Amino acid sequence: MTYALGAKNELARRDLGKTCCGIAELAAFIRLGGNIQIAGKRMALNVVTSNPAIARRIFSLFKCIFDLNSEVLVRRKIRLKKNNVYLIRVSESLKVREVLSRIGLMKDGVPVQEMDERTVKSKCCRRAYLRAAFLASGSVSNPENSYHLEIYTDYQNHAEELALLIDSFGFKTKVASRKNGYFAYIKDSEQIVGFLNVIGAHSALLNFENIRILKGIRNKINRLINFETANVNKTVDAAVKQAEYIRIIEEQSGLSLLDAPLRRLAELRLNNPEASLQELGQMLNPPLSKSGVNHRMRKLERIAEQMLKNKK
Repeated sequence: MTYALGAKNELARRDLGKTCCGIAELAAFIRLGGNIQIAGKRMALNVVTSNPAIARRIFSLFKCIFDLNSEVLVRRKIRLKKNNVYLIRVSESLKVREVLSRIGLMKDGVPVQEMDERTVKSKCCRRAYLRAAFLASGSVSNPENSYHLEIYTDYQNHAEELALLIDSFGFKTKVASRKNGYFAYIKDSEQIVGFLNVIGAHSALLNFENIRILKGIRNKINRLINFETANVNKTVDAAVKQAEYIRIIEEQSGLSLLDAPLRRLAELRLNNPEASLQELGQMLNPPLSKSGVNHRMRKLERIAEQMLKNKK
């Protein structure tokens, strides 16, 4: 099961809640997954989904709010083992008109596309509308891979309406086009967590947070490892370079000509090629600070460079 499917199954099993919220949910389900069939004076309403839990929720909403026993038709997909398609159908013209009028998708007997502001006037109804919109046409990526949540719609004005509804909870939603439609989307991980909380996907939210925290810890560990690796490589490169200068001095005149402090440090470097400057300083008697060791190493470097110049 994908992360998005898990979140949807959780949401589809929530209590239906208040009647006003149920109306808001139905409005979203119909706008994003529904169609109206008109043949003469007859009118039928279809709502389509590929998720059986969502189909049961839509059926229950029709039953609880309008006392409708809608038909549920199953279209089985055999090719490529695709999911079945569930069609919830209201075929009585008067009932269809009643449903559409009450949820704000019909005015003066004519179907409309615009969202009825009364349907999403209260905060709880905005939550319900967004919950159904996500169930009908939303998706969220697995936080292990990336952070992306979107709700797709065929119409630009609806995508913009969705963005405004989402932003009413303090988020920053963007709208973009894709193929023959549009989608409102969020890419910030904290805002995705906030949106899941708004629509009531609390288990999915906790799972998202756990993955995000673990991912953050892994990234931090990787950064520390990379930092330490870079430091080790830097130390090794410096040690190799220092040993080369010391061998030049040894070949040209011998280390015995160096004064005692420099000779002792040169010998320690040749015998301890993996040691850092701080570790070399602790080996000296008396011990020397890292900056002090670095100062003496620079002296050895200048001596070696002068020898190479004189040789030319």
